Amino acid sequence: MLLSVENLWVFYGPIEAIHDVSIQVDQGEIVSIVGHNGAGKSTLLKTISCLLKPTAGQIKYNDGVINGTDPDKVVSAGISHVPEGRQVFASLSVYDNLMAGAYSRGDADGVKRDIDMYCQRFPILGERLHQRAGYLSGGEQQMLAIARALMSRPKILLLDEPSLGLAPVVVNEVYRIIEEIRKDGTSILLVEQNANRALNVSDRAYVLASGQIELSGTGKEMAENDDVRKVYLGV
Repeated sequence: MLLSVENLWVFYGPIEAIHDVSIQVDQGEIVSIVGHNGAGKSTLLKTISCLLKPTAGQIKYNDGVINGTDPDKVVSAGISHVPEGRQVFASLSVYDNLMAGAYSRGDADGVKRDIDMYCQRFPILGERLHQRAGYLSGGEQQMLAIARALMSRPKILLLDEPSLGLAPVVVNEVYRIIEEIRKDGTSILLVEQNANRALNVSDRAYVLASGQIELSGTGKEMAENDDVRKVYLGV
């Protein structure tokens, strides 16, 4: 088991955001967390990244408990997070954003090779390598955010709402990239309101509602579940 979240509780002050949540991600899997806005999906990813501290429960990664670990050490250990809204460094160049993703690495030659590789995988980034990231479109910024996260060579990538605010044709490209990342051997924990797209690429999935896991199963099972189809897929 690569990542295991066990009986996790998270509060914002007196407000309960996550209630006794348990999930697992195996090596090479895409696992999705679907649910409506405000369900606690982003809170869950932030807690796994150690940006938030849980009130109770454990987060295990590679059989070690990472509760209370500094976020930069979580990245160095192999967990990389693409936040909702992309959050690229708008005033920095595309190149500098990619370099920021590799801050925990000490292999300069490897970093250079990876930048070259991601400029080939995301051609628009290669074309605009020395432009400010703030000048990129929303879809281009999403690709930069994903490439920046991959620069740390993570074992697991946490993706928060990667299709949010993007045109359908760009969403198709983002999901093509997600499947390529999994083929490269990187596990993905995917948070999405676009349940249809998420379930179609997922090995397994969880439905999160009001901070609690309501349903779980394979991506196919969730896509065919009548309750999920009615509430989250609109069919």
